[in-house]
Amino acid sequence: MTITKAQLKSISNLKLKKFRNLEGKFLVEGERGVFDGLNSNHKCEIILVTKKFFENNTNSLKKIKNLEIVTENEFKKITETINPQGIAAVFFKKKQINNWAKNLSSDLIVCLEDVSDPGNVGAVIRNCDWFGIKEIIISENCADTYNPKTIRASVGSIFHLNIYTSKNLLTDLTEIKKYGYTISSSTLNGKNIYQFQSNKKAILILGNEANGVSNKVMNISDVLLTIPKIGNAESLNVASASAVILSELTKPKFL
Repeated sequence: MTITKAQLKSISNLKLKKFRNLEGKFLVEGERGVFDGLNSNHKCEIILVTKKFFENNTNSLKKIKNLEIVTENEFKKITETINPQGIAAVFFKKKQINNWAKNLSSDLIVCLEDVSDPGNVGAVIRNCDWFGIKEIIISENCADTYNPKTIRASVGSIFHLNIYTSKNLLTDLTEIKKYGYTISSSTLNGKNIYQFQSNKKAILILGNEANGVSNKVMNISDVLLTIPKIGNAESLNVASASAVILSELTKPKFL
């Protein structure tokens, strides 16, 4: 079956949040992301590959039923990358469970408050996956989890975690504290992360790139954490900071 211009247009539109929300679908580019998606519990609608990619990967693709081979020009209409690998797929979004705040099960959970850059959100998701974090909370004003830049930066990790969107972060965090979780917020002036011992059930808050964690969230936090500075840099990128802090908070698992 030859893909139509209307289908290509519909897939290309998924680069925009309003169409992702309308269709309940999202676009994934790149071999690693697509195959991680296929091996997850996300339903895949269609996979698009260029002829060159198909010829170079016939063995891994020949058993896939919902696959379409497209021309290089057709593929360029749906991709945002400068040098695309030649494979992309459309997946259906998973519906968020009701009362998710009451059903958290991890000892350590990461929460992003208003992190605006999709690349940073994706990188934090990837870091969380590396350190074994299974659940992430993002505020409603964070960059969209399904933004193509977020997905590319996560390098497939978006399919490995449960990600919950909070419509009222302060209310949800206050509710979560009732279930034994302590809240640790990352700030520029707080307790030295290398001298901190985490509670068994904890939520790590990472804030906006420019403004950090909001005052309202810091006010309900049990502890403020800081990565001590040795050099002269003003601050750390939120994704870099997440890697340092998570390395410390998960270290007891390796001792």
